Amino acid sequence: MKTKISTLFVGMGVAAASLMTTGCIEETFPTNGATEDQLGASSKATEALVWAMPAYLNTPLSLADNHYEWGYGAMMHIRDVMTTDFAVVASGYDWFANWALNQNIGSTTGRAQYIWNFYWKSIQTANNLIAAINEETATEAQLGMLGNGLAFRAMYNLDMAQMFEFLPSDVYPAGTKNPSGNDVTNLTVPIIKDGMTEAEARNNPRVTREKMAEFILGDLNKAEQYISMSPFKGNKALPDLACVYGLKARLYMWLAGEGTSENTTEYLTKAKENARLAINLGGAPMSKEDCLSTTAGFNTLSCWMWGSQLVAEDDAVKTGIINWTSWMSNETDFGYASAGAFNMIDASMYNRIADTDFRKLMWKAPADGALAGKESWLKAAYAEATPEYGSLKFRPANGAYQTPNEGAVSAYPLMRVEEMYFIEAEAAARLGEGADLLTAFMTTYRDSKYVCRATTNEELIDEIVFQKRVELWGEGHVFFDYKRLNMSVVRGYAGTNHQDESRFITQGRPAWMTICIVITEQNNNSALVGYENPDPSGKYTPWVGQ
Repeated sequence: MKTKISTLFVGMGVAAASLMTTGCIEETFPTNGATEDQLGASSKATEALVWAMPAYLNTPLSLADNHYEWGYGAMMHIRDVMTTDFAVVASGYDWFANWALNQNIGSTTGRAQYIWNFYWKSIQTANNLIAAINEETATEAQLGMLGNGLAFRAMYNLDMAQMFEFLPSDVYPAGTKNPSGNDVTNLTVPIIKDGMTEAEARNNPRVTREKMAEFILGDLNKAEQYISMSPFKGNKALPDLACVYGLKARLYMWLAGEGTSENTTEYLTKAKENARLAINLGGAPMSKEDCLSTTAGFNTLSCWMWGSQLVAEDDAVKTGIINWTSWMSNETDFGYASAGAFNMIDASMYNRIADTDFRKLMWKAPADGALAGKESWLKAAYAEATPEYGSLKFRPANGAYQTPNEGAVSAYPLMRVEEMYFIEAEAAARLGEGADLLTAFMTTYRDSKYVCRATTNEELIDEIVFQKRVELWGEGHVFFDYKRLNMSVVRGYAGTNHQDESRFITQGRPAWMTICIVITEQNNNSALVGYENPDPSGKYTPWVGQ
């Protein structure tokens, strides 16, 4: 299988290189959000539209046959490698290196195009369902399915809004104008509604965070009304009422930002309230046994509020190597990660985790570490091959490390109840309510000996966010915390395990966390001309200290 990876890498690498020499992508992705409402005529047809949404999450090779194209999991991975937390061993097999190295991610690149296309196509799958259901004539089951679609659309729009919103950075500080001379601060993306005409879509401006939040909240309020009627209630491949509250909690934390808005207290209060509603409905946190299982560790849908489940018939599984397990599990004989692009936790982050916290066993301890040799491995050879700080979090399904048609039939989380505990704790801390919520979660579920040693509110918030980073490592969420809280990326320090070219030290949020809007969209949507995000590529110099 390693030969297969090598062969495909060379072939696709040539194709990608050829594409990039054109300067921009010639193929234009449809931007009108057109839908086919006739499919709502029967329940069965509507059900097909429902299942198109989770199916698209794992569509591989959807743009230009690049091996970073494997759906929503790839979006999560892209976001993670942009932070401090997620390090990857330098390797010719790492198709995500440009995002970690801040190279060639501007508006004319295939990498920017893939992000843009994936999200708009995902929104289109939700719009197809939403447009197919007439609320006045729909059955109760169809209204429930409408709730599923609205929650999916809300998740995608919230992701995009946060990824594309221009926020100041050390490279582009407050007051900076884009290359066209316009101030795009707090502009997100255009809103693509169901039923839009082509003319509307071709003159559809970026909206402010407030306007986008209003639209997302409208979807979530309606989803809250309908989603419990869904005939698929209990199927965790689809969002339920707990997930609607979870999305509201995320939305209000985004709006709260760094706390400079006059409405910050209101947003934090609503985030805290909605997180608690999600906790009440979202089930129990994963146990130590759930997390550290060599066969079912972080690959089992039943452990989460909402997740994505691959099946043997999925094209992503059939590729063998262009799927979640290939890229996220260091313990396979068939994947990209184990071929050399090993996933690691940042060394400084690992060293800050208490040895009594069982989560620390989800990464390989350094040889002189207190936990060296105490990890659980699928086989001894992986213990030898995996670098220090290498991940053991995401296991191949059923422990099937040799066979992708079984090991890649895995699941990955879109929302876990643990996230809600940390949102609640952060919101409470920022409202001046102390460390009780953090301590209760940690001592009950993660480390019975945990003691919060923060002496100031600033230290408490930092500790909460740190524990959230540990909890959600590799799940694509902490990017949003870095960006909203203006957190620095620090990869250059003595003992770092980040590859040389990615050892950046930023002053606050890095410019690369504002994703570029692609030139093809500007070519097809006149309202975006002149309102592009500036390109961050190559704007930082790696740390070269000792």
